[in-house]
Amino acid sequence: MVTRRWYHSLYWTIAGSFAALVVVVLVGQSLVVSAMLTRAGSPFGPGNPNADATALAASVSAALGRDGDRADIEAILKAFPGAGRLGRYVVLTGGRVVAGGAQALNPGIQRQALAALNGMAPAAAAGERPTGPVVTAPVHVGGQLKGLVVLPPPPERGTFSEVGRLLSLPGTLVLLLSTAGAALLIFLPMRRRLQALEGAAHRLGTGDLTAHAPAGGHDEIARLADAFNRMAAQLAARDQALQVSDDLRRQMLADVSHELKTPLTAMAGYADTLAMTDLDLDPATRARYLTTIRHETGRLQRIVADLLDLARHENGVGALHVRLFDVEQVFGHLVRRHERDASAAGVSIRTRVAEGADQVMGDPDRIEQALGNLVANALRHTSTGGAIELVAEVTPASTRLSVVDSGTGIAPQHLSRVFERLYKVDHARTSGAGGSGLGLSIVKAIVERHGGAVDVASRPGRTVFVIDLPRAS
Repeated sequence: MVTRRWYHSLYWTIAGSFAALVVVVLVGQSLVVSAMLTRAGSPFGPGNPNADATALAASVSAALGRDGDRADIEAILKAFPGAGRLGRYVVLTGGRVVAGGAQALNPGIQRQALAALNGMAPAAAAGERPTGPVVTAPVHVGGQLKGLVVLPPPPERGTFSEVGRLLSLPGTLVLLLSTAGAALLIFLPMRRRLQALEGAAHRLGTGDLTAHAPAGGHDEIARLADAFNRMAAQLAARDQALQVSDDLRRQMLADVSHELKTPLTAMAGYADTLAMTDLDLDPATRARYLTTIRHETGRLQRIVADLLDLARHENGVGALHVRLFDVEQVFGHLVRRHERDASAAGVSIRTRVAEGADQVMGDPDRIEQALGNLVANALRHTSTGGAIELVAEVTPASTRLSVVDSGTGIAPQHLSRVFERLYKVDHARTSGAGGSGLGLSIVKAIVERHGGAVDVASRPGRTVFVIDLPRAS
Protein backbone atom coordinates (compact mmCIF):
# COMPACT_ATOMS: atom_id res chain seq x y z
CA MET A 1 0.00 0.00 0.00
CA VAL A 2 1.33 3.42 -0.96
CA THR A 3 1.85 5.78 2.01
CA ARG A 4 0.34 9.17 1.33
CA ARG A 5 1.47 12.24 3.25
CA TRP A 6 -1.23 14.48 4.70
CA TYR A 7 0.00 17.58 2.90
CA HIS A 8 -0.46 15.86 -0.46
CA SER A 9 -4.23 16.08 -0.02
CA LEU A 10 -6.21 18.44 -2.23
CA TYR A 11 -8.23 19.57 0.79
CA TRP A 12 -5.13 20.70 2.66
CA THR A 13 -3.98 22.54 -0.45
CA ILE A 14 -7.25 24.47 -0.56
CA ALA A 15 -7.21 25.14 3.20
CA GLY A 16 -3.61 26.34 3.10
CA SER A 17 -4.32 28.54 0.11
CA PHE A 18 -7.26 30.19 1.85
CA ALA A 19 -5.17 30.73 4.97
CA ALA A 20 -2.60 32.47 2.78
CA LEU A 21 -5.43 34.51 1.26
CA VAL A 22 -6.52 35.72 4.72
CA VAL A 23 -2.95 36.73 5.49
CA VAL A 24 -2.72 38.63 2.20
CA VAL A 25 -5.99 40.46 2.90
CA LEU A 26 -4.88 41.45 6.41
CA VAL A 27 -1.51 42.66 5.17
CA GLY A 28 -3.20 44.60 2.36
CA GLN A 29 -5.64 46.25 4.74
CA SER A 30 -2.80 47.12 7.11
CA LEU A 31 -0.99 48.82 4.26
CA VAL A 32 -4.15 50.74 3.34
CA VAL A 33 -4.61 51.84 6.98
CA SER A 34 -0.98 52.98 7.14
CA ALA A 35 -1.41 54.96 3.94
CA MET A 36 -4.61 56.56 5.23
CA LEU A 37 -3.03 57.47 8.55
CA THR A 38 -0.04 59.13 6.93
CA ARG A 39 -2.07 60.98 4.28
CA ALA A 40 -2.34 64.73 4.58
CA GLY A 41 -5.73 65.79 5.98
CA SER A 42 -6.37 62.52 7.71
CA PRO A 43 -8.24 62.91 10.98
CA PHE A 44 -5.71 60.51 12.50
CA GLY A 45 -2.68 61.96 10.81
CA PRO A 46 0.40 63.22 12.61
CA GLY A 47 0.68 66.81 13.92
CA ASN A 48 -0.17 68.96 16.95
CA PRO A 49 -3.74 70.36 16.88
CA ASN A 50 -2.69 73.23 19.20
CA ALA A 51 0.13 74.22 16.85
CA ASP A 52 -2.23 74.00 13.89
CA ALA A 53 -4.80 76.18 15.67
CA THR A 54 -2.09 78.75 16.54
CA ALA A 55 -0.81 78.84 12.94
CA LEU A 56 -4.36 79.22 11.64
CA ALA A 57 -5.01 82.04 14.14
CA ALA A 58 -1.89 83.83 12.95
CA SER A 59 -3.07 83.60 9.33
CA VAL A 60 -6.52 84.97 10.23
CA SER A 61 -4.94 87.78 12.33
CA ALA A 62 -2.76 88.78 9.42
CA ALA A 63 -5.72 88.86 7.05
CA LEU A 64 -7.88 90.92 9.43
CA GLY A 65 -5.04 93.34 10.06
CA ARG A 66 -4.53 93.76 6.32
CA ASP A 67 -8.09 93.71 4.97
CA GLY A 68 -10.27 94.39 7.99
CA ASP A 69 -13.83 93.29 7.69
CA ARG A 70 -13.24 92.48 3.99
CA ALA A 71 -10.89 89.63 4.86
CA ASP A 72 -11.97 86.29 3.37
CA ILE A 73 -11.64 84.21 6.49
CA GLU A 74 -13.60 81.28 4.98
CA ALA A 75 -11.09 80.94 2.14
CA ILE A 76 -8.25 80.91 4.66
CA LEU A 77 -9.93 78.17 6.65
CA LYS A 78 -10.51 76.04 3.57
CA ALA A 79 -7.01 76.52 2.19
CA PHE A 80 -5.17 75.93 5.44
CA PRO A 81 -3.84 72.30 5.67
CA GLY A 82 -4.71 72.16 9.34
CA ALA A 83 -4.70 69.08 11.49
CA GLY A 84 -7.30 67.24 9.49
CA ARG A 85 -10.18 67.89 11.86
CA LEU A 86 -13.71 67.55 10.58
CA GLY A 87 -14.27 71.33 10.92
CA ARG A 88 -12.39 74.63 11.28
CA TYR A 89 -14.13 77.62 12.68
CA VAL A 90 -13.40 81.25 13.64
CA VAL A 91 -15.68 82.84 16.23
CA LEU A 92 -15.39 86.66 16.13
CA THR A 93 -16.13 88.98 19.07
CA GLY A 94 -19.28 90.25 17.47
CA GLY A 95 -20.78 86.76 17.50
CA ARG A 96 -20.06 86.02 13.86
CA VAL A 97 -18.99 82.43 13.15
CA VAL A 98 -16.99 81.61 10.02
CA ALA A 99 -16.92 77.87 9.09
CA GLY A 100 -14.37 76.16 6.91
CA GLY A 101 -16.98 73.66 5.70
CA ALA A 102 -20.69 73.10 5.35
CA GLN A 103 -21.18 71.77 8.87
CA ALA A 104 -22.31 74.33 11.45
CA LEU A 105 -20.47 74.78 14.71
CA ASN A 106 -21.90 72.97 17.69
CA PRO A 107 -24.05 75.50 19.65
CA GLY A 108 -22.51 74.54 22.97
CA ILE A 109 -18.99 75.06 21.61
CA GLN A 110 -20.08 78.37 20.06
CA ARG A 111 -21.52 79.58 23.37
CA GLN A 112 -18.40 78.58 25.26
CA ALA A 113 -16.22 80.40 22.71
CA LEU A 114 -18.31 83.62 22.98
CA ALA A 115 -18.16 83.44 26.78
CA ALA A 116 -14.39 83.19 26.62
CA LEU A 117 -14.21 86.19 24.24
CA ASN A 118 -16.35 88.25 26.65
CA GLY A 119 -14.28 87.24 29.66
CA MET A 120 -17.01 85.14 31.16
CA ALA A 121 -16.74 81.65 32.59
CA PRO A 122 -18.23 79.08 30.15
CA ALA A 123 -21.28 77.25 31.49
CA ALA A 124 -23.13 74.36 29.89
CA ALA A 125 -26.85 74.73 29.21
CA ALA A 126 -29.36 72.46 30.90
CA GLY A 127 -29.37 69.00 29.32
CA GLU A 128 -26.37 69.74 27.13
CA ARG A 129 -23.95 66.85 26.62
CA PRO A 130 -20.21 67.34 26.94
CA THR A 131 -18.50 67.84 23.62
CA GLY A 132 -15.05 66.63 24.48
CA PRO A 133 -11.77 68.58 24.27
CA VAL A 134 -11.92 71.72 22.07
CA VAL A 135 -8.72 73.27 20.71
CA THR A 136 -8.76 77.09 20.51
CA ALA A 137 -6.30 79.84 19.63
CA PRO A 138 -6.83 83.63 20.01
CA VAL A 139 -6.92 85.93 17.01
CA HIS A 140 -5.26 89.31 17.82
CA VAL A 141 -5.25 92.39 15.64
CA GLY A 142 -3.28 95.39 16.88
CA GLY A 143 -3.06 93.90 20.35
CA GLN A 144 -6.81 93.46 20.61
CA LEU A 145 -8.63 90.11 20.82
CA LYS A 146 -10.81 89.83 17.73
CA GLY A 147 -11.85 86.22 17.89
CA LEU A 148 -10.98 82.56 18.49
CA VAL A 149 -9.95 79.78 16.12
CA VAL A 150 -11.94 76.72 17.17
CA LEU A 151 -11.09 73.09 16.23
CA PRO A 152 -13.91 70.81 17.48
CA PRO A 153 -13.22 67.26 18.62
CA PRO A 154 -13.92 64.23 16.39
CA PRO A 155 -17.52 62.90 16.30
CA GLU A 156 -18.69 60.59 19.01
CA ARG A 157 -18.73 57.54 16.74
CA GLY A 158 -15.11 56.90 17.71
CA THR A 159 -11.95 55.65 16.12
CA PHE A 160 -13.23 52.25 14.96
CA SER A 161 -16.20 53.72 13.17
CA GLU A 162 -13.93 56.18 11.42
CA VAL A 163 -11.53 53.40 10.38
CA GLY A 164 -14.46 51.41 9.00
CA ARG A 165 -15.59 54.45 7.04
CA LEU A 166 -12.16 55.07 5.65
CA LEU A 167 -11.50 51.41 4.79
CA SER A 168 -14.91 50.41 3.41
CA LEU A 169 -14.00 50.96 -0.22
CA PRO A 170 -10.25 50.14 -0.10
CA GLY A 171 -10.87 47.06 2.02
CA THR A 172 -13.55 45.83 -0.34
CA LEU A 173 -11.23 46.32 -3.30
CA VAL A 174 -8.40 44.45 -1.56
CA LEU A 175 -10.76 41.59 -0.69
CA LEU A 176 -12.11 41.35 -4.24
CA LEU A 177 -8.64 41.43 -5.78
CA SER A 178 -7.32 38.85 -3.33
CA THR A 179 -10.29 36.55 -3.95
CA ALA A 180 -9.84 36.83 -7.70
CA GLY A 181 -6.13 36.10 -7.34
CA ALA A 182 -6.86 33.09 -5.14
CA ALA A 183 -9.36 31.77 -7.69
CA LEU A 184 -6.78 32.10 -10.45
CA LEU A 185 -3.90 30.60 -8.48
CA ILE A 186 -5.81 27.81 -6.69
CA PHE A 187 -8.81 26.75 -8.74
CA LEU A 188 -7.73 27.51 -12.31
CA PRO A 189 -4.97 24.81 -12.37
CA MET A 190 -7.36 22.34 -10.72
CA ARG A 191 -10.05 23.20 -13.26
CA ARG A 192 -7.62 22.63 -16.11
CA ARG A 193 -6.56 19.25 -14.70
CA LEU A 194 -10.18 18.18 -14.18
CA GLN A 195 -11.07 19.31 -17.71
CA ALA A 196 -8.15 17.28 -19.08
CA LEU A 197 -9.34 14.25 -17.09
CA GLU A 198 -12.90 14.77 -18.35
CA GLY A 199 -11.66 15.01 -21.94
CA ALA A 200 -9.63 11.82 -21.57
CA ALA A 201 -12.66 10.01 -20.13
CA HIS A 202 -14.79 11.24 -23.03
CA ARG A 203 -12.24 10.02 -25.58
CA LEU A 204 -12.02 6.67 -23.83
CA GLY A 205 -15.80 6.41 -23.85
CA THR A 206 -15.85 6.99 -27.61
CA GLY A 207 -13.41 4.13 -28.15
CA ASP A 208 -10.03 5.88 -28.11
CA LEU A 209 -8.05 3.46 -25.94
CA THR A 210 -4.92 5.62 -26.26
CA ALA A 211 -6.55 8.38 -24.18
CA HIS A 212 -4.52 9.30 -21.11
CA ALA A 213 -5.02 11.97 -18.47
CA PRO A 214 -2.10 14.28 -17.59
CA ALA A 215 -0.43 12.82 -14.52
CA GLY A 216 1.68 14.62 -11.97
CA GLY A 217 1.45 15.63 -8.34
CA HIS A 218 0.37 13.80 -5.23
CA ASP A 219 -3.17 15.02 -4.52
CA GLU A 220 -6.51 13.33 -5.18
CA ILE A 221 -6.72 14.61 -8.76
CA ALA A 222 -3.28 13.16 -9.53
CA ARG A 223 -4.22 9.82 -7.97
CA LEU A 224 -7.48 9.81 -9.91
CA ALA A 225 -5.54 10.49 -13.13
CA ASP A 226 -3.12 7.64 -12.33
CA ALA A 227 -6.04 5.27 -11.67
CA PHE A 228 -7.68 6.37 -14.93
CA ASN A 229 -4.46 5.80 -16.88
CA ARG A 230 -4.04 2.33 -15.35
CA MET A 231 -7.65 1.51 -16.27
CA ALA A 232 -7.11 2.78 -19.82
CA ALA A 233 -3.92 0.72 -20.13
CA GLN A 234 -5.72 -2.40 -18.87
CA LEU A 235 -8.58 -1.82 -21.28
CA ALA A 236 -6.12 -1.37 -24.14
CA ALA A 237 -4.32 -4.58 -23.15
CA ARG A 238 -7.61 -6.46 -22.92
CA ASP A 239 -8.73 -5.07 -26.25
CA GLN A 240 -5.47 -6.20 -27.81
CA ALA A 241 -5.86 -9.62 -26.22
CA LEU A 242 -9.42 -9.85 -27.53
CA GLN A 243 -8.21 -8.92 -30.99
CA VAL A 244 -5.51 -11.57 -30.83
CA SER A 245 -8.04 -14.09 -29.51
CA ASP A 246 -10.46 -13.15 -32.26
CA ASP A 247 -7.72 -13.55 -34.87
CA LEU A 248 -6.84 -16.95 -33.42
CA ARG A 249 -10.50 -17.94 -33.40
CA ARG A 250 -10.88 -16.95 -37.01
CA GLN A 251 -7.71 -18.80 -37.91
CA MET A 252 -8.87 -21.85 -35.95
CA LEU A 253 -12.24 -21.82 -37.71
CA ALA A 254 -10.46 -21.61 -41.05
CA ASP A 255 -8.10 -24.46 -40.09
CA VAL A 256 -10.92 -26.61 -38.72
CA SER A 257 -12.96 -25.97 -41.84
CA HIS A 258 -10.01 -27.00 -43.96
CA GLU A 259 -9.33 -30.12 -41.87
CA LEU A 260 -12.97 -31.16 -41.96
CA LYS A 261 -13.36 -30.33 -45.62
CA THR A 262 -10.72 -32.85 -46.74
CA PRO A 263 -12.37 -36.03 -45.39
CA LEU A 264 -15.85 -34.74 -46.15
CA THR A 265 -14.89 -34.07 -49.76
CA ALA A 266 -13.42 -37.55 -50.12
CA MET A 267 -16.45 -39.16 -48.48
CA ALA A 268 -18.89 -37.20 -50.64
CA GLY A 269 -16.97 -38.00 -53.82
CA TYR A 270 -16.82 -41.73 -53.20
CA ALA A 271 -20.43 -41.83 -52.00
CA ASP A 272 -21.60 -40.06 -55.16
CA THR A 273 -19.60 -42.49 -57.25
CA LEU A 274 -21.14 -45.49 -55.49
CA ALA A 275 -24.60 -43.98 -55.98
CA MET A 276 -24.26 -43.87 -59.77
CA THR A 277 -26.55 -46.59 -61.12
CA ASP A 278 -25.17 -46.47 -64.66
CA LEU A 279 -21.61 -46.99 -63.45
CA ASP A 280 -20.54 -50.61 -63.36
CA LEU A 281 -18.01 -51.08 -60.56
CA ASP A 282 -16.25 -54.34 -59.91
CA PRO A 283 -16.41 -55.69 -56.33
CA ALA A 284 -12.76 -54.85 -55.62
CA THR A 285 -13.20 -51.22 -56.63
CA ARG A 286 -16.45 -50.91 -54.69
CA ALA A 287 -14.77 -52.42 -51.60
CA ARG A 288 -11.84 -49.97 -51.97
CA TYR A 289 -14.25 -47.02 -52.18
CA LEU A 290 -16.13 -48.19 -49.10
CA THR A 291 -12.86 -48.69 -47.22
CA THR A 292 -11.84 -45.13 -48.11
CA ILE A 293 -15.17 -43.79 -46.89
CA ARG A 294 -14.79 -45.68 -43.59
CA HIS A 295 -11.21 -44.44 -43.24
CA GLU A 296 -12.21 -40.80 -43.82
CA THR A 297 -15.16 -41.22 -41.48
CA GLY A 298 -12.82 -42.42 -38.73
CA ARG A 299 -10.47 -39.53 -39.45
CA LEU A 300 -13.36 -37.10 -39.19
CA GLN A 301 -14.45 -38.65 -35.92
CA ARG A 302 -10.91 -38.32 -34.51
CA ILE A 303 -10.72 -34.62 -35.48
CA VAL A 304 -14.08 -33.88 -33.83
CA ALA A 305 -13.14 -35.89 -30.74
CA ASP A 306 -9.81 -34.09 -30.48
CA LEU A 307 -11.52 -30.70 -30.79
CA LEU A 308 -13.96 -31.58 -28.04
CA ASP A 309 -11.17 -32.98 -25.85
CA LEU A 310 -9.05 -29.86 -26.35
CA ALA A 311 -12.00 -27.57 -25.53
CA ARG A 312 -12.69 -29.52 -22.32
CA HIS A 313 -9.11 -29.28 -21.13
CA GLU A 314 -8.61 -25.62 -22.06
CA ASN A 315 -11.83 -24.61 -20.30
CA GLY A 316 -11.25 -26.83 -17.28
CA VAL A 317 -14.36 -28.90 -17.89
CA GLY A 318 -14.30 -32.19 -15.99
CA ALA A 319 -12.49 -32.81 -12.75
CA LEU A 320 -8.96 -34.18 -12.56
CA HIS A 321 -8.59 -37.22 -10.31
CA VAL A 322 -5.17 -36.33 -8.96
CA ARG A 323 -3.33 -38.94 -6.93
CA LEU A 324 -0.01 -40.68 -6.65
CA PHE A 325 0.40 -43.30 -9.37
CA ASP A 326 3.08 -45.64 -10.65
CA VAL A 327 4.58 -44.10 -13.77
CA GLU A 328 6.17 -47.43 -14.80
CA GLN A 329 2.70 -48.93 -15.02
CA VAL A 330 1.58 -46.07 -17.30
CA PHE A 331 4.66 -46.62 -19.48
CA GLY A 332 3.73 -50.31 -19.73
CA HIS A 333 0.21 -49.45 -20.92
CA LEU A 334 1.62 -47.15 -23.59
CA VAL A 335 4.10 -49.77 -24.86
CA ARG A 336 1.36 -52.42 -25.16
CA ARG A 337 -1.05 -50.00 -26.85
CA HIS A 338 1.44 -48.94 -29.56
CA GLU A 339 3.28 -52.26 -29.82
CA ARG A 340 1.55 -53.38 -33.02
CA ASP A 341 2.01 -50.02 -34.82
CA ALA A 342 5.64 -49.83 -33.69
CA SER A 343 6.33 -53.35 -34.90
CA ALA A 344 4.72 -52.59 -38.24
CA ALA A 345 6.86 -49.45 -38.61
CA GLY A 346 10.03 -51.23 -37.53
CA VAL A 347 10.46 -48.94 -34.51
CA SER A 348 11.40 -50.09 -31.00
CA ILE A 349 9.90 -48.60 -27.82
CA ARG A 350 11.92 -48.60 -24.59
CA THR A 351 11.23 -47.26 -21.11
CA ARG A 352 13.49 -46.01 -18.32
CA VAL A 353 12.46 -44.93 -14.85
CA ALA A 354 15.14 -43.24 -12.72
CA GLU A 355 15.42 -43.84 -8.99
CA GLY A 356 12.88 -41.75 -7.07
CA ALA A 357 10.79 -41.03 -10.18
CA ASP A 358 8.46 -44.02 -9.97
CA GLN A 359 5.70 -42.14 -8.09
CA VAL A 360 4.06 -39.19 -9.87
CA MET A 361 1.33 -36.86 -8.61
CA GLY A 362 -1.45 -36.34 -11.17
CA ASP A 363 -4.42 -37.82 -12.96
CA PRO A 364 -2.95 -41.06 -14.41
CA ASP A 365 -5.55 -41.29 -17.19
CA ARG A 366 -4.87 -37.76 -18.42
CA ILE A 367 -1.11 -38.10 -18.11
CA GLU A 368 -1.32 -41.35 -20.06
CA GLN A 369 -3.40 -39.56 -22.70
CA ALA A 370 -0.77 -36.80 -23.03
CA LEU A 371 2.11 -39.29 -23.24
CA GLY A 372 0.09 -41.39 -25.71
CA ASN A 373 -0.28 -38.39 -28.03
CA LEU A 374 3.48 -37.82 -27.86
CA VAL A 375 4.22 -41.47 -28.62
CA ALA A 376 1.77 -41.49 -31.55
CA ASN A 377 3.39 -38.32 -32.86
CA ALA A 378 6.85 -39.89 -32.52
CA LEU A 379 5.72 -43.04 -34.35
CA ARG A 380 4.47 -40.98 -37.30
CA HIS A 381 7.83 -39.29 -37.69
CA THR A 382 10.33 -42.04 -36.90
CA SER A 383 11.76 -44.05 -39.75
CA THR A 384 12.21 -47.83 -39.86
CA GLY A 385 14.98 -48.96 -37.54
CA GLY A 386 14.49 -45.98 -35.24
CA ALA A 387 13.70 -46.01 -31.54
CA ILE A 388 11.37 -44.25 -29.08
CA GLU A 389 12.24 -44.00 -25.40
CA LEU A 390 9.96 -43.11 -22.48
CA VAL A 391 11.96 -41.64 -19.58
CA ALA A 392 10.98 -40.63 -16.03
CA GLU A 393 13.46 -38.56 -14.02
CA VAL A 394 13.53 -36.34 -10.95
CA THR A 395 14.65 -32.70 -10.95
CA PRO A 396 14.91 -30.42 -7.90
CA ALA A 397 11.49 -28.93 -8.62
CA SER A 398 9.59 -31.50 -10.66
CA THR A 399 9.13 -34.99 -11.96
CA ARG A 400 10.18 -35.00 -15.61
CA LEU A 401 8.56 -37.31 -18.15
CA SER A 402 10.22 -37.35 -21.57
CA VAL A 403 9.42 -38.90 -24.95
CA VAL A 404 12.56 -39.20 -27.09
CA ASP A 405 12.56 -40.29 -30.72
CA SER A 406 15.29 -40.74 -33.31
CA GLY A 407 13.47 -39.06 -36.19
CA THR A 408 14.94 -36.45 -38.49
CA GLY A 409 13.95 -33.63 -36.11
CA ILE A 410 11.93 -30.46 -36.28
CA ALA A 411 13.21 -27.38 -38.07
CA PRO A 412 14.07 -24.51 -35.67
CA GLN A 413 11.49 -22.15 -37.20
CA HIS A 414 8.71 -24.58 -36.25
CA LEU A 415 9.69 -25.31 -32.65
CA SER A 416 7.88 -22.30 -31.16
CA ARG A 417 4.59 -23.25 -32.86
CA VAL A 418 4.34 -27.01 -32.52
CA PHE A 419 1.83 -26.72 -29.64
CA GLU A 420 -0.56 -24.47 -31.58
CA ARG A 421 -3.91 -25.85 -32.70
CA LEU A 422 -3.89 -27.52 -36.12
CA TYR A 423 -0.29 -26.52 -36.75
CA LYS A 424 1.54 -29.29 -38.59
CA VAL A 425 5.24 -29.65 -39.23
CA ASP A 426 5.03 -32.83 -41.31
CA HIS A 427 6.96 -31.14 -44.08
CA ALA A 428 9.77 -30.52 -41.60
CA ARG A 429 10.12 -34.14 -40.57
CA THR A 430 10.08 -37.46 -42.29
CA SER A 431 7.02 -38.14 -44.31
CA GLY A 432 4.24 -40.21 -42.91
CA ALA A 433 0.58 -40.22 -42.10
CA GLY A 434 -0.50 -36.87 -40.72
CA GLY A 435 -2.55 -36.47 -37.57
CA SER A 436 -5.28 -33.98 -36.82
CA GLY A 437 -2.87 -31.28 -35.74
CA LEU A 438 -4.47 -31.16 -32.28
CA GLY A 439 -2.52 -33.82 -30.39
CA LEU A 440 0.27 -31.55 -29.14
CA SER A 441 -2.26 -28.82 -28.21
CA ILE A 442 -4.10 -31.41 -26.09
CA VAL A 443 -0.82 -32.38 -24.43
CA LYS A 444 -0.13 -28.77 -23.53
CA ALA A 445 -3.66 -28.25 -22.15
CA ILE A 446 -3.48 -31.39 -19.98
CA VAL A 447 -0.06 -30.54 -18.56
CA GLU A 448 -1.03 -26.95 -17.77
CA ARG A 449 -4.15 -28.17 -15.94
CA HIS A 450 -1.76 -30.13 -13.72
CA GLY A 451 0.26 -26.96 -13.03
CA GLY A 452 3.16 -28.23 -15.12
CA ALA A 453 4.91 -27.22 -18.33
CA VAL A 454 5.78 -28.91 -21.61
CA ASP A 455 8.65 -28.11 -23.92
CA VAL A 456 10.41 -29.51 -26.95
CA ALA A 457 14.02 -29.65 -28.15
CA SER A 458 15.05 -31.03 -31.49
CA ARG A 459 17.99 -31.63 -33.76
CA PRO A 460 18.48 -34.04 -36.64
CA GLY A 461 18.22 -37.57 -35.27
CA ARG A 462 16.85 -36.60 -31.85
CA THR A 463 13.65 -34.93 -30.74
CA VAL A 464 12.72 -34.70 -27.05
CA PHE A 465 9.32 -33.67 -25.68
CA VAL A 466 9.61 -32.92 -21.94
CA ILE A 467 6.75 -32.77 -19.43
CA ASP A 468 7.57 -31.26 -16.03
CA LEU A 469 5.01 -32.00 -13.28
CA PRO A 470 5.10 -30.60 -9.74
CA ARG A 471 6.64 -33.09 -7.35
CA ALA A 472 4.49 -34.74 -4.72
CA SER A 473 4.87 -33.16 -1.30
